[in-house]
Amino acid sequence: MSLTLAQFNTLSQEEAIARLLTCCTSSNWAHQLACARPFIDQNALLMKSDDIWHKLQTNEDDLLEAFDGHPQIGNVASLKEKYRNTQNSAAHEQSGANNAEDDVLEALAQGNQDYLDKFGFIFIVFATGKSAQQMLDLLLARLPNDRTTELTNAAAEQNKITRLRLNKLFGTA
Repeated sequence: MSLTLAQFNTLSQEEAIARLLTCCTSSNWAHQLACARPFIDQNALLMKSDDIWHKLQTNEDDLLEAFDGHPQIGNVASLKEKYRNTQNSAAHEQSGANNAEDDVLEALAQGNQDYLDKFGFIFIVFATGKSAQQMLDLLLARLPNDRTTELTNAAAEQNKITRLRLNKLFGTA
């Protein structure tokens, strides 16, 4: 359910944080953004979100907490099971994997497992508008990276996802 910025600005701290956690599961990010209210417009909110996220990137625990709020790409069934709080905002983000060939989905599943085994967190990618093959190509291109590079890459992708979800929250996506 979308809400107006005026409504968001007047929510209780707890309710604002709960709504923000549907956009990004980093509790520090959600708390800091809720504390920054009121916002004069949605652009100000997005800019503050970017600023907070940029500062949190120095803390791996914050990154991993945010990454943990995502299902593995191609593992759409886990969306409903494990990540109910982000279900509505994430429902269409992996739609490119819904019509993929079985061999691409199997390669994506294997690549995701390889990525998780190597880096200790799941592959994060802004999946909106990407086919399963495109996501697989991106995964395979990033798999040779070192962990520090992948934390940076995943954090940038997380921010894109968060911005999209914030826009959905306010009905502007």
